[in-house]
Amino acid sequence: MTTGGIATGHAVSPDSGRYWADEGAWEVAEGIHRIPLPLPMDALKAVNVYVVQGDDGLTLIDGGWSIPVARELLDTSLRSIGSGFGDIKRFLVTHVHRDHFTLATVLGHEYGADVALGREEQPALELLHRASRDGLDESPFLAVLRTAGAEEIAALWAAGPGDLPQAVDWAFPDTWLEGDRSFDVGRRRIDAVHTPGHTPGHYVFADQAEGVLFSGDHVLPTITPSIGFTVPAADQPLGQFMASLARVRELPDLRILPAHGPVAPSSYQRVDELLAHHEHRLDLCLAAVKERGSVTSLVVAKDLGWTRHERAFGELDVFSQGMAAMETKAHLDLLVARGQVSAVDHPDGVVYTAS
Repeated sequence: MTTGGIATGHAVSPDSGRYWADEGAWEVAEGIHRIPLPLPMDALKAVNVYVVQGDDGLTLIDGGWSIPVARELLDTSLRSIGSGFGDIKRFLVTHVHRDHFTLATVLGHEYGADVALGREEQPALELLHRASRDGLDESPFLAVLRTAGAEEIAALWAAGPGDLPQAVDWAFPDTWLEGDRSFDVGRRRIDAVHTPGHTPGHYVFADQAEGVLFSGDHVLPTITPSIGFTVPAADQPLGQFMASLARVRELPDLRILPAHGPVAPSSYQRVDELLAHHEHRLDLCLAAVKERGSVTSLVVAKDLGWTRHERAFGELDVFSQGMAAMETKAHLDLLVARGQVSAVDHPDGVVYTAS
């Protein structure tokens, strides 16, 4: 779901003065460069990897997707600032999704760099390793879709490509991040702050002295991150996400260095916009339940507008429809936690009724 001003697909980043996903090593602050790496066949276009230079080597915030084109571009971009893979000392990975974690873990194990990831991502990695080793009867996301009342969408997802994960791309990290902690990177102190919601083990990294927030997918300047698209399924992902936004709001107002999109000036402004956006979506979900009576998440999702253009549910592709159904379920589950809606398990999916 897109919120805010200019669309991600047209956004210019102030560090480069160009479209944010253009190739290069763009200096965002002294000793910090932003390197956009490609995401083929992905609407997000690119993921920003941040290179922090220190006296004893490089610390990279995220690593990109482990595909040849991304690896080659990262190599070229590092060389353009006088460095290489062998100079990488550490990867601080915001979360376990493939466009952030897989190239980090591959390069980390090849070159001896420490890879740090949130402890709460361990169940997802264990699931991926079981799938790689034993195969899967079906994608674990299909069960989540069924609880959202989206059986037909689950069947279409099941009929799509089902490549099994490769264990080499999902090696366990060297360091598990637990709670909040700090890292010394040369003269810098980088604070790791646990921000569950988009995934259970998501972290942001703040260099408060420099005034920047490496925000991963938690605070994005032009879009909202997916909520509820994670396995094993998390309890109250939207509640966790909004509470994590409040935690970021307790930090100083920082410049946003996001995983997707342009560098943005104010974490306070964007956090406030995201919180307001989700409160508005909660109001819409509650109104739909009151109007329709007992409904599944899919029914409510069909009543809502999607993307910045408020597109009808039927205009979305099948993958986006599934994401919309799961995100709607996350909103309805938070309404249940707030006591505004009740939920009952049903063979056709969880059924929600206004309390």
